[in-house]
Amino acid sequence: MKALVWHAIGDIRLDEVAEPQIEQPTDAVIRLTASAICGTDLHFIRGTFSDMKEGTILGHEGVGIIEQLGDRVRNFDIGDRVVVCSTLSCGYCPPCRSGNTAQCDNANPNGPQAGTCFFGGPQATGPIDGLQAEKARIPFAANTLVKVPEGVSDEQAILISDIFPTGWFGAEMAGIKRGETVAVFGCGPVGQFAIASALLMGAGRVIAIDPQEDRLAMARRQGAFTVNFEKEDPLEAIKTFTGGMGVDIAIDAVGVDSQHAHHGPAAKQAEQKKEQYRKEVQQVAPENSEHQHVRNENWVPGDAPTQALEWAIQALKKAGTLSIIGVYPPAAQTFPIGMAMNKNLTMKMGNCNHHAIIPHLLELVRMGAIDPTQVLTQVEPLSDVVSAYESFDKRKPGWLKTELLPSQ
Repeated sequence: MKALVWHAIGDIRLDEVAEPQIEQPTDAVIRLTASAICGTDLHFIRGTFSDMKEGTILGHEGVGIIEQLGDRVRNFDIGDRVVVCSTLSCGYCPPCRSGNTAQCDNANPNGPQAGTCFFGGPQATGPIDGLQAEKARIPFAANTLVKVPEGVSDEQAILISDIFPTGWFGAEMAGIKRGETVAVFGCGPVGQFAIASALLMGAGRVIAIDPQEDRLAMARRQGAFTVNFEKEDPLEAIKTFTGGMGVDIAIDAVGVDSQHAHHGPAAKQAEQKKEQYRKEVQQVAPENSEHQHVRNENWVPGDAPTQALEWAIQALKKAGTLSIIGVYPPAAQTFPIGMAMNKNLTMKMGNCNHHAIIPHLLELVRMGAIDPTQVLTQVEPLSDVVSAYESFDKRKPGWLKTELLPSQ
């Protein structure tokens, strides 16, 4: 079968690989009808998340049809249409039973203290072959799969595999109260769903910060106030929108590939931190910090790994709440802790508990409360996956979220 395989930093290929088989009685094998490209995947190709295993199939978002079931998977039938939770979970350990499915004790082959296990990730997360393929083996299938109800399309369901739940998780984790003002840093797919989720939870005002005009336009269509940090100082703009007080809640939906301003008033401040940011990039992307694997302007690491965090902390009111859902690797060890402590901030962060959230979001979509396909901008065949990655990596206008069709 065809699958997108990680070979090295800056080197991904559509390869012919062996079809997956049942390996454990808790497994299932599905034929994928939809997959997708996520910003998290780019970290592995840019080198800002290390220790990928050569030969790993990429991708952690999927919708498909069950073709094989292990003996201990008793809640599905062959032929069921399912969405794959991006993070794997057993469903019976203490973290799973408390709803913290991203911290399952059993899913990660590295042991109960290893933390989150997800598809298509580095050594620390498994590694488990991913979903940008024609078929996939699903470990702990009883909890890692969720049946897609009638009335929810594949295009809707693929957006509920990871990015909608992650945006919802970021907003829910922040404990948004009705009327509060929320700043969302990063208007990529997860940021767009963080905006949508904050508004569904009753936020009175959402401020969206990003340098890409097409992403800001989508945020405005949702009703967000928008700030382009390449044109104005985001902190000054946020002060204006909050009467000088700052926001109640800030959501970092960017992560380690954050970029600083290169134009406008915020660029001068970034220039003063040039050496700090250079060291941060070396820390998180040691094999690509000097652009050793950059090809045709692709696979460039973010030039300011802590920029979104710094702005989020500075934008918050005293005793505000910071919610971090952008991806940071274990190698990232720089954090503006003093600035956060001296504002009495509450900080919450982590990987999305997909299984605990996805059934609720499927029901919201089935009822028509929200249509997640507003974020879907491209549909491409799996055969063109490498070129789709290249366009998405360069943040080309219109390339916000790409669905992949394995059957084409």
